Amino acid sequence: MSSRQLEFATRVVHAGERRGVPTGMPVSTPIYASATFTYDSMAEVDKVFSGEKPGYVYSRYGNPTVAALEEAMQVLEGGAAACAYGSGMAALHAALLACELSSGATVLASQDLYGATLDLLLKVFGNFGVKLATCDFCDWPSLETKARELRPRILLAETISNPLLKLCDIARCADLAHEVGARFIVDNTFATPYLCRPLELGADLVVHSATKYLGGHADVMGGVVVARERPEHAALVSVMKLAGGLLGPWDAHEILRGLKTLAVRMERQCASAHRIAELLGADRRVARVYYPALRPEVSAPSPSQVLRPPHAGAMVSIELAGGSREAAFRFMDALRLCVRSTSLGDVFTSVLHPATASHRDMPPARRRQLGIHDNLVRISIGIEDVQDILADLQQALAASTEAGDTPGREDRTEKMEV
Repeated sequence: MSSRQLEFATRVVHAGERRGVPTGMPVSTPIYASATFTYDSMAEVDKVFSGEKPGYVYSRYGNPTVAALEEAMQVLEGGAAACAYGSGMAALHAALLACELSSGATVLASQDLYGATLDLLLKVFGNFGVKLATCDFCDWPSLETKARELRPRILLAETISNPLLKLCDIARCADLAHEVGARFIVDNTFATPYLCRPLELGADLVVHSATKYLGGHADVMGGVVVARERPEHAALVSVMKLAGGLLGPWDAHEILRGLKTLAVRMERQCASAHRIAELLGADRRVARVYYPALRPEVSAPSPSQVLRPPHAGAMVSIELAGGSREAAFRFMDALRLCVRSTSLGDVFTSVLHPATASHRDMPPARRRQLGIHDNLVRISIGIEDVQDILADLQQALAASTEAGDTPGREDRTEKMEV
């Protein structure tokens, strides 16, 4: 119909829409902010729905902007297929379901995991009869014994553990998983595909919280699962469609843009983290430094076996001298430049207290058993000048020491001007 034949209320709805694909290809992936897609005929729609013809029908089933991010992550991780979700936890949930995790099955997980990961297994999957067993994946004899006794459906670990930064021997764990008939899922959030590609070391599925290093700017949430084998894709997409934990096109665009600078950010952050870890390790106000290149676990692999040489990651965890939560709080309250944040992997340096945040819901006795003490602080190193980061950490250590047993004092230093 000619627009002249239509009333204004109709024209204002349709004017300028559905102009077709532009003749010039955009050099940057557009944001396809459309929930639905239309075709010239119902026969064409039917072919797209059935999978006979590629295309999009509904953004819960797939979106071009999200697909671009999935393709990028598939390439970066060296996998056969990828699927994006609304958060890292949604991605992990999908990965577990894609492995046909059902009542009576067992997940053998590293004891050194993000607190919410353990909660997902205990409080969600546990309610449906899934059994959880944990083990120190650096204690190889114990891990072998448990895996062969339990015959788990899944082995689950993090490349670099949260928050004690233990390295997982991915190749060895993958061999063990396949020996006992299990699938091996690796959370690669802390390492990113720049430092490690677990699929190339034998893992079956890799999970990322894209909220962290992949996005890198503290302004978006998302998650991604990358599979080593193409058949996994159907199961991952099915979970996305039915559970609805999908990633929106705006968020996918932000993560895709963040990926462009992943290599340069990680280079700087890892170099700064190594230097900071060494200097803090020599500071008497720090009782212990956790960093994969310093004082590694006896049975843990060397960083060069798992991560891109010469790097050992961009995270540093420290225990404050004094051994108390008050000591940690005094240190964090005195920071001027570094941000007290509940996340990590951003362009700015951020600091978190695991016992209060990431592992808050874990019973205190269990935290202590795992080595997550009240004086532990996790530091995510940013891209600022390393000297400025160091200066802030050192003045906070000095301030926390001078404060003695007076946490929360009224004369706390003002925020540093930046």
